[in-house]
Formats: sequence, structure tokens, C-alpha cells
Amino acid sequence: MIASTVQLCTYNRAPLLERVLEACFDQSIDPQRYEVVLVDDGSTDATAATIDRARARATCRFIAVHQENRGLANARNVGIAKAKGDRIIFIDDDVLPLPNFVAEHARAASRHPQAIVRGGAIEVEDLDELPPPIWSVRNYSGNYFWTTNVSVPLATIRSIGGFDESFAEYGWEDIEVGLRLRARGVRAVFNPAALVYHYKPPRQARDVDRMLAQARAQARTAVRLLRLHPSWRTYLATGANAAQRGFHGLTRRARIPMRLRRRLSALDPTTVLRGRDLRAARALAGEAYFEELERALRAAP
Repeated sequence: MIASTVQLCTYNRAPLLERVLEACFDQSIDPQRYEVVLVDDGSTDATAATIDRARARATCRFIAVHQENRGLANARNVGIAKAKGDRIIFIDDDVLPLPNFVAEHARAASRHPQAIVRGGAIEVEDLDELPPPIWSVRNYSGNYFWTTNVSVPLATIRSIGGFDESFAEYGWEDIEVGLRLRARGVRAVFNPAALVYHYKPPRQARDVDRMLAQARAQARTAVRLLRLHPSWRTYLATGANAAQRGFHGLTRRARIPMRLRRRLSALDPTTVLRGRDLRAARALAGEAYFEELERALRAAP
């Protein structure tokens, strides 16, 4: 009987996906007890060939679905529909689970069968030089339901209708699921031994525009989240409150975004962002988020 489903979605990350799938197959638990369900959301790179090689190496049941690009929420729902395990474990296509990963989710679930199980994640810049697999509070995330590493009974996620596909752009679709699960009274437990390495490659100056575009998309989906869940949690999490909006209104009037942009534009595109440059890029992305948030709030009905 399949007890656990590892579910992930991918888009144009073929070299990284190969490593991730290898780690998913290299689990200490009985291969008959779990499966891997992958949804390829319209990749145009070498993902199809990567999946073919993975099928030949899979040690557990492996289901791969290819679809036209429809967004992460839709792809997650396709994965949920294909899952056979009693519990579904969500990961992303940029995380490497440790060999005891599925077993640790199962162990925590045996103690708390109806609960969400949140696992630990260690951010790394290089998958070939991994730090010791020891989680610390430095790596803590307070998200109630974070699909980098989380599991829930399959029947429970299906009972709430899965992911809301109106979240078509980047951001908040997993947080929204967590809010609905919390409203249902589903508790969450944390097992730091259910551990993954979360790949975060160094940013370069040429990545800044992509960071800004992602921040703006996240601001637009934040407004969707607020409309669905107008509570203090969402106003605090999204920054759509008087204190944070007021502060960033002042920074815009002081032309801080312009100064940050000028600093970053002077860099060679291949410059790796470190120290003050990285802080400047993150600050500029934050300013882009709040600027777009104001626009989206004004446009919302």
C-alpha cells in the first residue's frame, strides 16, 4: 500500500530537476510505501528527456504529467488528483530531500495523523558543497503551510478543494491553502528531521529585473489573498497595513528606489550580488512590491 506521495511541479529546470528526482528516489523507506508525482507545467527545455531518464532509474512508483503552462496552483491540483498516498508531501523543484525525508514525514504523521507536518529547509548556494544536515533556528520559517517542505493527509487537502487556481501569478497560493486549513482547525506540527536542502544560487546584477517582476506579481496576488481572507494575519503578512504602507510611501517620496536603481545599474551584469549590493537589490524589490501593492489595491473592486 502506498502511504506517502511526494508531489512536485517543475518549469524549465531540467539540470536541477535531475538532481531533485535522484534524491526523491534515494529514500530509506520501503519503495513500495511511497510514490513520486511530478507535474511538468509546460517546460520548453530538456525536461522531457530528464523525465525519460528518471523513469528508467525510478525505484518507487513514478508518475509524470506534462501539460501546457497553467500556473503552479493548477499544476499542484493535477498532482493532487494523481496522488495515491494516504499523505501527500509537497516539495519544490529546487530542493534536495535527505534520504530519511519521507520516513521522517511518515514518523511525524504516525504521531499526529490528522495534522500538517512542516519539515526543515537549509538554504544552500551550491548543491555540490552541502553543509552538514543539521537544522537550526537560523533556518526557521514561520509559514503555516509552505510547499517547499510540507505534508498533509491527502483526504484533507482534497476536502478543501486543493489550491485556488485564481492565483495565476507568483506568490501566496500555498499560504492561502494554509489559511483555509487553519480555519478548518487542522493543526500543524514541525519536524526538523524531515529535512531538505533549498537551492538558492547567488544573484547577479542581471537578475535584478527578474526580482522586481516577481515582487510585482507577488503584490498583485497579495491583493487576491486579502480579498479572500481579510484578517489581521493577511494584512500583516502581505504588508497591506497602515504602518508598512506608510513607511514605503515615505521611501518613495524620498526617491530611495531611484537611488537604489542607480546603484545597481552601475554594476556589470555578471557581478555577483553580495553585501551592500545584495541588500540594495532586495530593498529595491521590496519597494517594487509596495509600489505595485498600492496600484493593485486601488484597482481592486
